[in-house]
Amino acid sequence: MKKVFFKTFGCRTNIYDTQIMMQNLKDFEIVKDEKKADIIVVNSCTVTNGADTGVRSYINSANRRGVKVVLAGCGAFSKGEDLFKEEKVFGVMGHSEKENINTLLNEKTRFVEMGDLNSVDSTIVSEYIGKSKAFLKIQEGCNFRCSYCIIPYVRGNARSQDEELILEQVRKLAFNGYGEFVLTGTNIGSYGQDKKSSLGSLVKKIATIRGVRRIRLGSIEPIQVDESFREILTEPWLERHLHLALQHTSEEMLKIMRRRNNVKKDMELFEELHSLRYALGTDFITGHPGESDKVWDEAYETLKQFPLTHIHSFTYSKRDGTPSAIMKPEIRGDVAKERLKQVERLISEKNYEFRLKHKEPLEILIEEKKGELYSGFDQFYNRIYIESNRDILKEWVSVEKYEVKKDANYAKVNYEI
Repeated sequence: MKKVFFKTFGCRTNIYDTQIMMQNLKDFEIVKDEKKADIIVVNSCTVTNGADTGVRSYINSANRRGVKVVLAGCGAFSKGEDLFKEEKVFGVMGHSEKENINTLLNEKTRFVEMGDLNSVDSTIVSEYIGKSKAFLKIQEGCNFRCSYCIIPYVRGNARSQDEELILEQVRKLAFNGYGEFVLTGTNIGSYGQDKKSSLGSLVKKIATIRGVRRIRLGSIEPIQVDESFREILTEPWLERHLHLALQHTSEEMLKIMRRRNNVKKDMELFEELHSLRYALGTDFITGHPGESDKVWDEAYETLKQFPLTHIHSFTYSKRDGTPSAIMKPEIRGDVAKERLKQVERLISEKNYEFRLKHKEPLEILIEEKKGELYSGFDQFYNRIYIESNRDILKEWVSVEKYEVKKDANYAKVNYEI
């Protein structure tokens, strides 16, 4: 039986997609060591040109070892045909072909099967190999067309997963011992728009299933926080951390980026959520074309006013095929990197201040162990390191006494043995 290794790049959605492929593989053995593999399936990311470079570099290293490579994921659409023509990959498969992976990997001749951008997965994932929490992809695609983003062109328009299929999946995962569920997708805030439902309505139904202990949400857009979503904000099973995608705090830049949010309303929303004791994260791009010194200085002063605790920040990277790729004036890379450092230093300090002020009991799902310390994330999505006198891996731990340090929280727990 031939051995297959899955290499996953990019976002949580890709983690879920890899699990879909694993679950539909019947005639092959899945291995965790890439050196033992006969075939490597590369589930790729293409969000930036840099992401493409990382995928290509990995494929080249696999080629040098003589391993057969099959390219899946978003990069299949942006670079798949080029890599196929260069004979860097044996096969290329689109998103809609994940459930056909067993047939495709049995192919004797090289193939390109792109499928379409209209499908949603029907496979029910009941286990996550090597994971302590479960991911649920509740929708696919995005109707937004932000000027810098290639994803709608490689994932398609927004479409929602069938609600009953999602709930059945949660039931099976909860029965198998999973208590934390991470809802993911291309744009999860759009869930239900094509099915006369909403994200808030879906989450409430998930929470009623026995065994569900905590629900974590992927990134949503500020304009998607509607009344049905507000109804769940005080529920104990909802993680006390929300990630709302701002991308910038300059009104001028938001227009250039073709965003649908605006700074004044964003600030009001963040203050509302902060008053409910939420830790708040966001995405932020520095160095996008048009970000002059004056624009940046104003944006940074505004960013200081936001009650943020987490940041997913990155310098703008030209993504071929998007409107931003031909915009002027461009910002020098060293300038963009320095602005990125400013943002990261600011939010790091805000996170530390938040943890000092919110000294309350923490609920942690222990996800890993390194050396003598176990670690996981609390309800505010802050990492904590724990010293324990017994094995607590994959367990839920409540901690009342802990030390707040700059990098993370630290605690020590002793159990009667």
